[in-house]
Amino acid sequence: MKRIRLVAAREFVTTVSNKGFIIGLLIMPALAFLLIRVAPKIVNSRSPEVHGDIAVIDPTGQVMPELRKVLDPGYIQRLRAPNAAPFGGPGAPPPVLRILERPADAAIQKEKDWLMEKTADPTRFALIVIHPDAVGRNNRTEYGSYDFYISPSLNEATENVISDAMRGALVQVRLRTGNFDQAAIEAAMRVVRPRSVIVAANGEKQTQRGFTRALPFILGLMLFMGVMIGGQTLMTSTIEEKSSRVVEILLSAVSPLELMAGKLIGQMGVSLSVLLVYVGLGLYALSTFSMLNALDPKLVLYLIVFFLITYLVYGALMLSVGAAVNQLSDAQSLLGPIMLLLVAPYILAPVVGAAPNSTFSVAVSFIPPVNTFAMIARVASDSPPPVWQVVLTALIGVGAACATVWFAGKIFKIGLLMHGKPPNFATLIRWAREA
Repeated sequence: MKRIRLVAAREFVTTVSNKGFIIGLLIMPALAFLLIRVAPKIVNSRSPEVHGDIAVIDPTGQVMPELRKVLDPGYIQRLRAPNAAPFGGPGAPPPVLRILERPADAAIQKEKDWLMEKTADPTRFALIVIHPDAVGRNNRTEYGSYDFYISPSLNEATENVISDAMRGALVQVRLRTGNFDQAAIEAAMRVVRPRSVIVAANGEKQTQRGFTRALPFILGLMLFMGVMIGGQTLMTSTIEEKSSRVVEILLSAVSPLELMAGKLIGQMGVSLSVLLVYVGLGLYALSTFSMLNALDPKLVLYLIVFFLITYLVYGALMLSVGAAVNQLSDAQSLLGPIMLLLVAPYILAPVVGAAPNSTFSVAVSFIPPVNTFAMIARVASDSPPPVWQVVLTALIGVGAACATVWFAGKIFKIGLLMHGKPPNFATLIRWAREA
């Protein structure tokens, strides 16, 4: 056991003291930290005010006054919900639009030509032609509408503001013309949707649908990256030590199984350290955006447990591949199926998270080696599974990890001192039987 600890410590220190590893580890957290600090300032910054002209042809003579009212910047600002997204992007004030009234018999083509003329300031944004029956139905079931011509310089946010204003103006005039009780109708149509509250055995909490949908993918990505970091390093370091004959010196002091266990545990410590750095960064980001209460603390524990299980499975397989070949190019044919087994459950994680209690999701939760990815996606969803299913998945995963490490140990023991033609899968199975 002492020699395993020495090998593990050597593997850990050698990896974390490498300049490339330190730079690679710090770059992404540094960029993420910078983004977290800068993003709120960008959100709260003010965008430049939009100014422009709108030409309106109103044969009804009734819509124009109401349109001027609803397009007033102060009126738009008052109607906005307190938590609504700002017009035109983060921090952007409502647009300042000047309405130019055109005669009812104005030539539409001439007005279109006016729209295309280039001017320095203000910009010509749109031409609105209101239909004569937009206010009165003339014994028809439906009201008329309006034609909307815009210039290429009109952005989508301002176009939406104008469209909403036209809809509001037409509705107001129609209600007034039809002698409806405008206030009563508006009150009857006004239903404020509250934020839904999840009631569970551990208490109540506000829903965060967008965050909940993204969480299975995020945790699956962290699981995938943690395994890839340690697994790839295990394979490449083993190949380098074997090709440089360093492994023969190491085997004079420790047994093959002690060397394998030490390398596996050492790189596990490295990957776990990287994972904890990103978990801490994620918690900091949630705290910055006041969303920390949206995360169940047990998810961090589940992530660590399932990471350790997943790492043992894939790390042992990659370690055995490194011991079986003499150079990195020889490892590609053996590494392909392993990568397929690793990538497939990672891709399926968002699918499982979207339907956590479907027959497919429940089934793959108990099939190694995809079970850990499936279960972490289920526990991160808005409908987590019972605790007994989580425990059963962990037990099945531990059993699969033990079997994989045992199989990899057989290959490691024989392949470490073998040179020559790289083996195929049939050869690896024969090695495992003979060892």
